[in-house]
Amino acid sequence: MSDRSTPPYISLMLLSASALGYELLLMRLFSIIQWHHFAYLVIALALLGYGISGSLLYLRPAIVLRRFSQLYSIALLLFAITSISGFMLAQSISFNIEELFWNPAQTLRLILIFLLLALPFAFAASAICMTFMHYPRSDISKLYAADLIGAGFGAIITLIAMYFVMPQHLLIGISLAAMVATLIAIQETGTKHKTALQLVTVGITGFLLVLTPDLKLIYSPYKSLAQTLNIKGATVIDQRASPLGHLSLVVNPQVPFRHAPGLSLLNTAEPLEQIGLFIDGDNMSAITRYPQRIEELSYLDQTTSALAYHLKTPDKLLVIGSGTGTDLLQAHYHRVNSIDALELNPQIVELVNHDYRPFAGPVYDNPFTRLHIKEARDYLLESRQQYDLIKLSLTDGASASSSGLYALNESYLYTREAMQLYLSKLRPDGILSITRWIKLPPRDSLKLFATAYQALESMHHDEIEKRLLMIRNWQTSTLLIKNGLFTQSELERAEQFCRSRLFDQAYHHQLKAEQSNRYNRLSEASFYQANRQIVSGELDALINNYKFELQPASDDRPYFNHFFKWQSFFEAMKLRGSGGMPLIEWGYVVLLLSLGITGLLSALLILLPLLFRPKSTPPAGGSSLNGSVIGYFAAIGLAFLLIEIGTIQKFQLFLHHPIYAIAASLTAFLCFSGLGSYLSERLSHNQNYKQSATKAILMLCAIGLGYLLILPELFDALIHLPMATKITLSILLIAPMAICMGMPFPLAIAALKQTRAEQIPWAWGINGYASVISAGLSTVIAIEYGFKAVLLCAILLYLTALISFPDKPANPA
Repeated sequence: MSDRSTPPYISLMLLSASALGYELLLMRLFSIIQWHHFAYLVIALALLGYGISGSLLYLRPAIVLRRFSQLYSIALLLFAITSISGFMLAQSISFNIEELFWNPAQTLRLILIFLLLALPFAFAASAICMTFMHYPRSDISKLYAADLIGAGFGAIITLIAMYFVMPQHLLIGISLAAMVATLIAIQETGTKHKTALQLVTVGITGFLLVLTPDLKLIYSPYKSLAQTLNIKGATVIDQRASPLGHLSLVVNPQVPFRHAPGLSLLNTAEPLEQIGLFIDGDNMSAITRYPQRIEELSYLDQTTSALAYHLKTPDKLLVIGSGTGTDLLQAHYHRVNSIDALELNPQIVELVNHDYRPFAGPVYDNPFTRLHIKEARDYLLESRQQYDLIKLSLTDGASASSSGLYALNESYLYTREAMQLYLSKLRPDGILSITRWIKLPPRDSLKLFATAYQALESMHHDEIEKRLLMIRNWQTSTLLIKNGLFTQSELERAEQFCRSRLFDQAYHHQLKAEQSNRYNRLSEASFYQANRQIVSGELDALINNYKFELQPASDDRPYFNHFFKWQSFFEAMKLRGSGGMPLIEWGYVVLLLSLGITGLLSALLILLPLLFRPKSTPPAGGSSLNGSVIGYFAAIGLAFLLIEIGTIQKFQLFLHHPIYAIAASLTAFLCFSGLGSYLSERLSHNQNYKQSATKAILMLCAIGLGYLLILPELFDALIHLPMATKITLSILLIAPMAICMGMPFPLAIAALKQTRAEQIPWAWGINGYASVISAGLSTVIAIEYGFKAVLLCAILLYLTALISFPDKPANPA
């Protein structure tokens, strides 16, 4: 039923590149118009399309074998059409995830969004699977290699394109790339009615080009940008795109911006004119008009983040996340003469320092400020500078932060190891100042305090309780950590600073409970009580008994914004009719919800094809044979993504820059896995497929265990190398592991082709379902147990696959 014609490698690679690019782009698009956690849920559901394709093809394999060339080309065309139309329709559906628990209409809307976004992946996966079904087993390894290598190139091209092309326009580009893949496929497969199908493809392409130039993003009405644009006079004047964030600049001459987080209620100075800057439709900051007189910046001295300047005027200052320059203006007001400014996103700096320079002034471009476009930890590890003051302020949005929507975001700025690095760069009596948004009931500020305490403990400092000072107001808290002991004079100045601005002191070693809850009153002195418990050596008891998760973040568990506990979830649900829903940490809830839904749907869709196979079809084998297919392909599907995600995290700590780490690691994994797939058929010429898979898996596990042991020490020794060298080294380290990872799947498919070819689409579907589950499972494991546990689980799953390799022939009918 198969022929020996040349497989459609070019169209397959282009399709895989488009599909992977589409997946990355959807994550970016839904992070912009909705939230990161909603994007996670949508993509997890949509990717079920990969598994669904296998389940459907398993029911009607004969049709595929008879009409492969037509069906393959049509699948590519449908992917091209639905990739853009599906998103356009999905974003127009009004959906609020918080209403899922009481509004059935939201459930129906979520199902509709899932179906619209699952279709493109189902069509793309169907095309790939059909090639495995149609071509002989000698071509399987090369087909899978083309799939993986195409995906690898799709990842790097999409990430680069995100710097230059607006995301909605990039969506059009991906659809057009899929159209080109369709035209190539028609030529490669020698489709009947070739000319007619090519004309249809070109006609649809032209129609899309006419229809979509004005494609606009529809923001959730709950995001800050959407709410701001509802105010009379608000206008978007500029937008920029990158993988680091979608930037929107807004002005409002009728209702001017007055962005000064944590501003004292006693402030009388008028904030300067501002242009609002929103990242991904939220996380607002402001580009401030440069003052004619330094005194015009006095309002910045009325915020909690100004405290450190009142204890000591620093000779040398480091600002982490300098962004639009508010912290730099505050430093200018206090006449700091030596400033190092760190900003990861070059587009923000370009806006402030170039495009809006006449408005923003020389906030960066002045004799006493040195700008570094670098990730904070990367800079500090390379630099030998020591500082009197290091400032880190408000790196995420207030609304999303208070709702727990950043719970799934990895952040290496607030881990225990990061704190140790910051403290090691302080001069004697230098201060680390960290400002965060207030969350009630208290949790964010308390976790920060606990993390700082553990960092000081691990550095073997004495009298730790005398090195910490925290204040708060109605909106923000600021924690000071000193490389030395706070003096009586400094504590008195801090008390005067707070009293004159109606700020509350939340902790210092001489503070009494009755002094801590005076102005911004809570029902009890929660901040003081918890902080006092931490410095009294009762952190473990506080973590166990508190209603929110306060376990300090580490580099292995970098989820600082994870506060979820089942106890508080159930209590909030009981109070949902009286305002309890905002207390729920939605990020983790959505993760568990997506994992549960995808798990149940996957199990159902794996088993249903066994019941609905046509009665005339001969049985593929007994339940033990079906079990081996499920066991093997589920194990390697779960393990592949687990080991990929766990390893990428390790390399992110080495490269530090998130985009460099993801681009280099993901591309290396996919391309070298493709090379492994290509080599697998050659390596199995003189041995059976099971033996080849066994050797590849054992080698992979040995490499994985070795990396767990040696990578931390190796990275510490090489961390000071130039970025280009580190990227090259990362790719070389990933290569042997990825080559081994590319072999188990095509070897098993080739074995099935030899004995049970009709089960290939089912095996493809099982692998697809497992991969979807793996994405959510890896995050849950990392949050609860750390990324080392993610890698260990992957290794165990690969070893489990060894005992269920599907190499036994089917029983005769």
